[in-house]
Amino acid sequence: MTAQNRIALVLGANGGVGGETAAALVRKGWTVRALVRDPGKGRLAGVSYLQGDVLDRAAVVAAAEGASVIVHAVNPPGYRGWKQLVLPMLDNTIAAARASGARILLPGTIYNYDPAAHPVIDETTPQRAATRKGKIRIAMEARLEAAASENVRSLILRAGDYFGPRSTTNSWFASGLVTPGKPVKTILYPGDKGVGHAWAYLPDVGETFARLADRETELPAFAHFHFEGVWDADGTAMVRAIARTAGLQRPNVRQLPWALLPVAGLFSETLRELAEMRPFWRHSLRLENRKLVVFLGEEPRTPLDVAVRATMKGLEVPVVEAAAPRRILKAA
Repeated sequence: MTAQNRIALVLGANGGVGGETAAALVRKGWTVRALVRDPGKGRLAGVSYLQGDVLDRAAVVAAAEGASVIVHAVNPPGYRGWKQLVLPMLDNTIAAARASGARILLPGTIYNYDPAAHPVIDETTPQRAATRKGKIRIAMEARLEAAASENVRSLILRAGDYFGPRSTTNSWFASGLVTPGKPVKTILYPGDKGVGHAWAYLPDVGETFARLADRETELPAFAHFHFEGVWDADGTAMVRAIARTAGLQRPNVRQLPWALLPVAGLFSETLRELAEMRPFWRHSLRLENRKLVVFLGEEPRTPLDVAVRATMKGLEVPVVEAAAPRRILKAA
């Protein structure tokens, strides 16, 4: 890849994965464009914002002209309209990649799998989703694989639940464990006792995408990697990190009232979609990242306490400042 065509189009740049990937690409010297409905809301330095909607195929194709990668990190907000919108959005990105010759970078999810059947997943694990969202995700990846036979290249980076300074209300961290803009008094944890859970710190995901983009010409037409991220083996590591960051010695931890979600889901599509995710909090599901580490040499990894502190600050949740290192005086 030459410097002349290190151009990336990011769809969903105002979201978590899209924003962090755009920032990482800028740091690595890419020319980054973002297609957004309101360019006035663009906040990332070094990114050129274009006005347009991902559901407008002509707008996506025009924005992708000359690009060598297209980051498809856009989703309907609050899980609303997934069935109607997600696949048409991806079809427009595929059309833009076909016209420009760019490779599509897609953030993958664990929802494609049955957590009760596979406690550890790698790139060869069969995808058998039981949820609506998981089945749509499988259909998305199937379309990318089919498009690869027509010279439309793609890359899927699969990760666990996102958290980070750019976390959105779609994330479990921002909609359950803490409340944006408010002090931590109660930590509402979705998982069963002793069940492990995979978390993915957004800046680390963005950095990984950028490193893969730098070497995308070395990849097959349809490539996929798993990102291990933060593995919380028994569901307590994340809670303890939040408590330490909030200065709570004895945090009040309660389990999410799952039984109420189906009822609330009668009036809210977002809550109805969240209720489907119950199995991923009742069964441990860990991502095997050996393939990624072999290719990149390492997986970017931020220490958990550092990541949680940055996340809470980004969500304007009050934190206690870390104690300054004590100065040790030696006797003369």
